[in-house]
Amino acid sequence: MNNQRTNVVVIGGGYAGVIAANHLRCNPDVAVTLINPRAEFVERIRLHQLVTGSDDAVVDYAEILGADVRLLVGTAERIDAAARTVTVAGDTVGYDYLIYAVGSTGAALNVPGATEFAYPISEFEHGAPLRDAIAGIRPGEPVTVVGAGPTGIEMAAELAEAGHAVTLVCGGVLGPYLHAKGRASVAKVMRTLDVTVVEGPAATVTEVRAGSVLLADGRELRSAVTIWTAGFGVPDLAARSGLATDALGRLLTDETLTSVDNPYIVAAGDASAPSDLPLRMSCQAAIPLGAQAANTVLSRIAGTEPAVINQAFTGQCISLGRDAATIQVAHLDDRVMPLYLGGRVAATVKEAVCKGTVSFLAKEARKPGSYFWLKGGKRAQRVADAKAAAVR
Repeated sequence: MNNQRTNVVVIGGGYAGVIAANHLRCNPDVAVTLINPRAEFVERIRLHQLVTGSDDAVVDYAEILGADVRLLVGTAERIDAAARTVTVAGDTVGYDYLIYAVGSTGAALNVPGATEFAYPISEFEHGAPLRDAIAGIRPGEPVTVVGAGPTGIEMAAELAEAGHAVTLVCGGVLGPYLHAKGRASVAKVMRTLDVTVVEGPAATVTEVRAGSVLLADGRELRSAVTIWTAGFGVPDLAARSGLATDALGRLLTDETLTSVDNPYIVAAGDASAPSDLPLRMSCQAAIPLGAQAANTVLSRIAGTEPAVINQAFTGQCISLGRDAATIQVAHLDDRVMPLYLGGRVAATVKEAVCKGTVSFLAKEARKPGSYFWLKGGKRAQRVADAKAAAVR
């Protein structure tokens, strides 16, 4: 019997971090500590529902985290890779291996006036101020949502269904990931909900004002509440800790998700950049990455060679209020197909997907090693092609 336990610290209690912490328990000689700023798990894919009150967007960690995982509530301030410690609220937590799963945030609000007059909705803490702002406007007053990715589309539809006059400023095209047929499906529901969709090269916000937004072509749109959903960023913990990152700040790793700087640091989720070719930011990518990061650590503990990333995509699910959705179908390598599912059936599927993500975490908490994921996606070919292009 091995009496010397291996200490693994997981930074980040989102989708990737929770599945990683639970999966590490496949080895009973591993002691797991999960560091997270909040005492509850946040369902980021439900933050738009938090604003309208149709869901609270949180789950008790007791429901989804193994009972033997130590939950340390606090913000990781610095990683000392040489000493193998993490600083949290002035104290240090030692580790043998570290899984970096800090997730993503909204992009920095660099457009003039956006910090002062726009409401972000990328974090749980953004929900209450935005909900209060929406509650404080009169019926019919205009609400502007900036950014037409999944978050922007879902936020616009949710508010319109609740009776608000919504304009969605796309900054380009509606649903840039979508196939033209899936995009038409979204646009149809937006028309039904009376959402004004502003698309095209000039549909970029150049300034946010107290009661309006200014577009690139000089148009000024009245806006009692402006919601900013455009773009993604990541916490700067890795960069502040002197670890190699990509331009966005994601931790650079090899194809086993191991840091290019340090064999005792492994990354997963939105804040990881394997081979400088990160996967699309999504819980669909994050959960399998978390399990694979845990497997890499378990392999290193066992003295075996870690496996390279092997996972696939199926597409993208977008809620359009409570009664409709668009499910965009994709090839395993994430190239979209001219196939989609829409309407009430799609809304039922989307809700099942949201519940399913939590059930995956809960099942892994009860039975480590039970989680499985879709594989394929031609990842190895993509990496090989990128390396060949770099040589040329």
